[in-house]
Amino acid sequence: MTPAELAEVVLTAAHAVFTERGLDRSTLPEQTAVERPRNVEHGDYASTLALQLSKKVGVPPRELAAALAEQLGQAVGVKSVEIAGPGFLNIRLDAAAAGQLAQVIVETGAEYGRSGRLAGQSINLEFVSANPTGPVHIGGVRWAAVGDALSRLLRATGAAVATEYYFNDAGSQIDRFARSLLAAAKGEPPPEDGYAGAYLAEIAQQVQSRRPDVLALDDAAAQEVFRVEGVELMFAEIKSSLRDFGVEFDTYFNEKDLHNRGELELALERLRQQGHIFEADGATWLRTTDFGDDKDRVLRKSDGEWTYFAADCAYYLDKRERGFERVVLMLGADHHGYLGRMKAMVACFGDDPGRNLEILIGQMVNLVRDGAPVRMSKRAGTVVSLEDLVDAIGVDAARYALARYSTDSPIDIDIELWTRATRDNPVYYVQYVAARTASVGRNAAEVGLARGGSADFHPELLDHDKENELLKALAEFPAVVATAAELREPHRIARYLEDLAGAYHRFYDNCRVLPRGDEEITDLHRARLWLNDATRVVIANGLRLLGVAAPERM
Repeated sequence: MTPAELAEVVLTAAHAVFTERGLDRSTLPEQTAVERPRNVEHGDYASTLALQLSKKVGVPPRELAAALAEQLGQAVGVKSVEIAGPGFLNIRLDAAAAGQLAQVIVETGAEYGRSGRLAGQSINLEFVSANPTGPVHIGGVRWAAVGDALSRLLRATGAAVATEYYFNDAGSQIDRFARSLLAAAKGEPPPEDGYAGAYLAEIAQQVQSRRPDVLALDDAAAQEVFRVEGVELMFAEIKSSLRDFGVEFDTYFNEKDLHNRGELELALERLRQQGHIFEADGATWLRTTDFGDDKDRVLRKSDGEWTYFAADCAYYLDKRERGFERVVLMLGADHHGYLGRMKAMVACFGDDPGRNLEILIGQMVNLVRDGAPVRMSKRAGTVVSLEDLVDAIGVDAARYALARYSTDSPIDIDIELWTRATRDNPVYYVQYVAARTASVGRNAAEVGLARGGSADFHPELLDHDKENELLKALAEFPAVVATAAELREPHRIARYLEDLAGAYHRFYDNCRVLPRGDEEITDLHRARLWLNDATRVVIANGLRLLGVAAPERM
């Protein structure tokens, strides 16, 4: 019996009690939930339904709990129900009901953990969006791992999600990039406000291969060649490095398109219609202070040039016009000041900032070796790049390490720890269970042990404490997935997988799955093989949500 199934049993019992007592059934919720108690001595699951309903129907909570407990005790699969405290229901399942979950998981396979919790939501999820002026740095790599995991979580819970990368290919930083490439091609040091790193010489050389005549042009013409060709080459490299990291976007959106299609003018007109535009000092302003911003924002400067914020307005409007109800932006730690103006801008368009816009801020990441930060990249200059991180610890470890922590927390990624083949390396610890469960399956086949069909499965035999602990951990997975998606916290999946790995290790150490020597194969061996294989399914499903492999061998 899954937690969702037990919750339905509890609700059915409540309907029966309310009918029998003549209580108002309209006060009953459409759904309820059961939780796993922190103390295993309190039972397998707990319900607070009696506490939630007692005031509504004027019945003391313990009295209502007693009636519910009596009704629940008659349900198939429920071993016992105890009343605790002011009216908690502590429920124990019989072994057969608890063990049946193993079969459910195996037969559900890759769909186990998925739900329709967020069905009907249309979400545009933008992440990474690094400027095309250099390789993706380690902060952007964090968003690549977290953003991709979040997109998988949202889809697993029924949301319609489109992932998007915004290429900021217009503006002063592109001018600096082009000047830096020209300097590199000439063998000169980069401009004072330019970019540094060996990658500039590489890109400049590729541009020269495409346009051998480029240095024969005057500086202005040569710079324009380096701008166009260099940005295109940098785009291609960024996309390629992210693809190698397992991240591909549904849409790559160029800022230039907003300008070329007149979308900034369209956004300005829309905001003017809403009554929030004013002119001052020769410039065009958006009155964001009406919606809590600390100051009004310039959209068009007195010289006619558009501001970055104007492009932000046009880009948000473009997303909404494409039909996305919720726009989710994942930004770096240096964007805290961005929140007020963006929320005010959404309100200026007549939207609800709390519903139509969501901004997630991620903290810094350091790569550490021998206790000291690794600060220099041979190729990218003063930053650590995606390729540096992958070269140091590998794709799986990098993705897991970056998704394992709350984005509110800075991360130090210890190279020695994340490359260690020991249990203190979290990704190794989880992947080892994936490999061990697969190994048990292979070894079972060699000795002639097979799960058999449902008629051969005797879940009531799974009554060992460690079997029960593992079953309860497996039962939590759907709720963990739903919560991680709703709270935008993929790290909950990683921490859950580590807890599940611990429960499996304790089961494996105490409950032998395979027969010894000439020992006869029994129904208990078959039941434990179901449980082993169910664990393999959940570990694989969880790792897939993080974009990490579930190896069959280590």
